[in-house]
Order: sequence, then structure tokens, then C-alpha cells
Amino acid sequence: MVEDAKFADGGETPLRLQALDAEDLQVVSALAQDAVFPGNEMTWDRKGRRFAVLLNRFRWEDREKAERQHRELERVQSVLVVEDVLHVASQGIDRADADTVLSLLSLEFSEGEEGGGDVLLTLAGDGAIRLTVEALEVRLGDVTRPYRAPSGTAPHHPE
Repeated sequence: MVEDAKFADGGETPLRLQALDAEDLQVVSALAQDAVFPGNEMTWDRKGRRFAVLLNRFRWEDREKAERQHRELERVQSVLVVEDVLHVASQGIDRADADTVLSLLSLEFSEGEEGGGDVLLTLAGDGAIRLTVEALEVRLGDVTRPYRAPSGTAPHHPE
């Protein structure tokens, strides 16, 4: 009998995920929710058709275990990469202010024609980044060891 993998199965190994459809992207979105990053950590390689951002990601996958063990909550630096990007547009982001810290709320995919569409990165404070892609291919990978979350608390969203 085959069982689905669980977060606990991953142990302390770095997270490495790939999303090739909207359902996969929901998983990436949940794990990247509340990641923070300075505006100058985003880059679009127009010729290589690749958009990337270095995130300080809250480790949602470790939250319950950390709380049970009375350990500090953690963040980790991760790279979010979107491939086959044809166009990038943003709103509510002051690209001239390098000190602006952005907070990622979600990633969504709106399918267009022939497998292409738009990847929407929704940010706190009414900001958004729209990536028009030829095909959906998103990767999220941890690139550092986890570190203590500066706030010491899990992000929360008042209802």
C-alpha cells in the first residue's frame, strides 16, 4: 500500500518543490505565504525568460512540530523561480525604494491559451506582480539553513 508523503517525512532537509499545474502551485503558495523580501531581490532575465526572487520564507511545514517541542519558530531563505516568462507587470510597488520590504500573500495561476497564462503574486498592501508565462513552471527551493524567526511568532491574518 502506498501512502502520501507527510511533512514529517521531510525531516530537516531543504525544501525543493516544482509546480507544473495550478494544483501544484497551491502547495507552493501555501509554503511561500508570508515570505518577506526586499524589492531589490527580484530579477527578471528577459533573454532567459526567467523571473526569480530571494525570499525569507516562514517554515510553515515545521510550525506544529516546533510548537510541540517548545522550539523557536523559523524562517529560511528560499529562491522562487518562474520559467518561460514573456512579460512582467507590477502595481503598488515602488521599485525605486530599495529599502521596501514586500510580503508575499499568495501565488495563483490563471490559464490562458495553449497552456500559457498568468502567474499572479499577490503582496500585502495591495501590491501585485503579474508574470505572463508560455507554460507554468515554478520552483521553490531553500538555499540556507533555517534561522530563528525574528518576530518569534507565526504570521497571522486577522479575519
